[in-house]
Amino acid sequence: MLSLVPTPIGNIGDISLRSIELLSQADILLCEDTRVTKKLLHILKERYETSFKEHQEFISLHSHNEREFIEKLEPSFFEKEIVYVSDAGMPGISDPGQGLVAYCLQNSIEYDVLPGANALLTAFVASGFEETQLLFMGFLDHKGSSRLAGLNKALYSGYTTVLYESPHRLEKLLLEIAQEAPERQLFVAKELSKKYQRYLKGSANEILTLLNGNFKGEWVVVLSAGESQPESAITQNDILSLDLPKKVQAKLISKITGENPKACYQRLLSL
Repeated sequence: MLSLVPTPIGNIGDISLRSIELLSQADILLCEDTRVTKKLLHILKERYETSFKEHQEFISLHSHNEREFIEKLEPSFFEKEIVYVSDAGMPGISDPGQGLVAYCLQNSIEYDVLPGANALLTAFVASGFEETQLLFMGFLDHKGSSRLAGLNKALYSGYTTVLYESPHRLEKLLLEIAQEAPERQLFVAKELSKKYQRYLKGSANEILTLLNGNFKGEWVVVLSAGESQPESAITQNDILSLDLPKKVQAKLISKITGENPKACYQRLLSL
């Protein structure tokens, strides 16, 4: 049988009794990083006096080898007690796990998914945004037209939208949002459930000012719902790059964002 077991995103006290039970009884642990999982089990053993099955096997299963691993699987593998854990949070949320579930469904293998901590829902609830229809996009592509298209979708989906971002690219993301949608309200959360947890809310420029260059930590970015628009590969930056009068640019931008043309024109004059 396969069990997908969530692990704490920071505070070890968030682990559930069911998670501890399954981790202790597993014959094989599939781990995003075996070192991280072994450290977790050591903490559980020391803090909660947990006893673990002898001779547990640890196998590395991460985004780079997931497909190859699953292609080599045999259904008999799941005759043992198999547990998959990501480094932190819920398997399948910007982490491997869905491929294993799909394999079990295709081969009539019993499986279970335990509920538990995840940064996505924690930040969404903490944001206080009242549009409860949610779009989760995880990490945007690092660069290129696909990143711009992803950002455009995040801004103009019509839903409260949640992104993950690394400390190395948070400033870039906030600057992009400030350029594309300077008035949009954001909520950013750092190091959820950890010692240096921090919440910030405001426009992208306001958050940049508050952070003052300190982007350390893992971040969740929640964008308040904006006006929905048809998906388009054209962005505001594409239009601004064209040699056109500001009034024409404002009219084109308003077409893809739903912004009032006059307000858009005044905004462009201030850029």
